Amino acid sequence: MAENDKQNDYSLGVLEWTLCILLVAIVVITFVQVLSRYVLQTSLAWTEELARYLFIWLAALGAAYAFKLRSHFLIRFFVDRFSQKVQYVIGTFVTGLLIVFLMVFVWQAVLYTASVVGQTAPGTGLSKAVPVSSAVVGGLLMVYYVVHAWLHDSREMRRSITTDRRQS
Repeated sequence: MAENDKQNDYSLGVLEWTLCILLVAIVVITFVQVLSRYVLQTSLAWTEELARYLFIWLAALGAAYAFKLRSHFLIRFFVDRFSQKVQYVIGTFVTGLLIVFLMVFVWQAVLYTASVVGQTAPGTGLSKAVPVSSAVVGGLLMVYYVVHAWLHDSREMRRSITTDRRQS
């Protein structure tokens, strides 16, 4: 399948399905919470806590999905003034900084997750490591998508240089 065909393919991958399921689960759990509180006049302690934990996962995986789509805000007006080769060098430098930042982020998330493994949440009885580990998973996915995008850009740059040489 060609690269353009991949961009126009509307099928959902594992990450997209996970995001959809998390969103539906949050809506259902919140609906149960509202129904319980206002119709049955009783409060279910676990619903608010579980919805919050699912939202934390949704945010972490949603950030990774934005990296997958390259949807994060870019300041292009400055970089676009340079040649394609200089843009590539700047992009490589920024990618390197981003990878270093994300690796430090993931490392700190791993340390924090390990520190809360023994703690349990009062409403659900789940380990507090369950919501906190979303930062580890989301961070690793972000690193993967940043590296994947950089490799794609590198191949495109090489193709462009090869095409330019052939045309000269």
